[in-house]
Amino acid sequence: MADLSPIDLQKALNGMDYPADKKALVDCARRNKADDKVVSRLDGLKESSFDGPNEVQKAVFNG
Repeated sequence: MADLSPIDLQKALNGMDYPADKKALVDCARRNKADDKVVSRLDGLKESSFDGPNEVQKAVFNG
């Protein structure tokens, strides 16, 4: 997803506590008023649980 930057993702997940499930990531992004493309991408992740922000970033940008 070329129009989503790692910085957008970091801002969306600011304040996130890990480990976290996909629903918690989406909720956090919405609380942080993330762009719809960020929320949609998080909601579409295949994995259901993440141990930290690096895992989320890998899942978002590497599938």
